Amino acid sequence: MVKLLIACLRVCAKLPLPWVRLLGAALGGVLWVFARSRRHIVRVNLQKTMPELSAVQRDALAYRHFVAFGQSVMDRSWLWHAPEPLVRQRLRWVGDLSFLTAPGPLLMFAPHFVGLDAGGLAVSLDVPGPVAFIFVGQSRPEVEAWVRQGRERSGNVRPYFRRQGMRQILSGIKKGEPLHLSPDMDFGPSESIFVPFMGVEKAATLSSLSRLSKASGARVVPVVTRMTAQGYDIEVHAPLLDFPSDDPEQDTLRTNQLLADWVSTMPEQYYWVHKRFKTRPEGEPGFY
Repeated sequence: MVKLLIACLRVCAKLPLPWVRLLGAALGGVLWVFARSRRHIVRVNLQKTMPELSAVQRDALAYRHFVAFGQSVMDRSWLWHAPEPLVRQRLRWVGDLSFLTAPGPLLMFAPHFVGLDAGGLAVSLDVPGPVAFIFVGQSRPEVEAWVRQGRERSGNVRPYFRRQGMRQILSGIKKGEPLHLSPDMDFGPSESIFVPFMGVEKAATLSSLSRLSKASGARVVPVVTRMTAQGYDIEVHAPLLDFPSDDPEQDTLRTNQLLADWVSTMPEQYYWVHKRFKTRPEGEPGFY
C-alpha cells in the first residue's frame, strides 16, 4: 500500500497545480470522515484556542484545516519529485532573504504550518549550508527512505534526529551551520516549560529557541510558510531584537505570542492535528 501511494505521488508530480490541489482537497475530505481520532484532536485544539467561535464555526474551520492538510500532503508529489525549475517557480520568497544569508550563526524559527516541508525545501535550496534540520523518524523503513529522499533532495541538508540530543546540533550552529527549528510542539514535561499560548494559560512549550540562541550567539529569524494558490510563500521576518534575554520563560512566551499572531492570519493552516496540549501540569486532567 505504501509503495502504491508513493508511486501515485510520483505520477501526480506531473499534474498542473490546480489538479494536485483538487486531489488534496478530496484527500482532506476523506480524512475528515474517517480519521475520527484526529478530527477529535483538531476540535479540542480549536475549542481551547478559539472559544469565541461557535461550534459550527469551529467545525467549519476544522474541515478547512483537513483540506489544507490534505493539499499539503499531495503537494509533496511535486515538492519531492518534480524538476527543480518547476519547484522553484512555485516557492516564492517574501521579505529580505539576506536575513538568512548574512554571515554568523543562524537559527530559523519555523513554526508548524502545513507548508513546513515546502519552506524547509526552499531554505535548503537557497540558504548557504549545509542547513541543519531536526527530524522525527518514520516507523516504516520504506516511508523513512522516501521522506528523507524528498527532504534532502537539494543535497544541502544536515539531518539530525531528536534521539541524538542537542550537543551535536549546538556544535554545528557555533561552526556556522544554520538550523531550521520548529519548537512549537509538545514533547512532554521533561523538555518543556508551561507558558500561555492562544488562551491556554499553561501550554507545554519547548524553550530550545532561547537556550540554543543563548548558548551559540545565533540570531533568530522567523521563517513562516504560507500555502497560496500559486504554491507557497516563504515569509522571512526581521531577526528578533533583544533575543534571547536572561529569562527563557519570557523568551518562549514572546515566540508563542508571535506564533499566535501568524496563526490568526491563516488559522486553517496551523498544524492542529497534533496534540499541542497533551502535557498538563501535575494534577490537571488531560484535554483529549
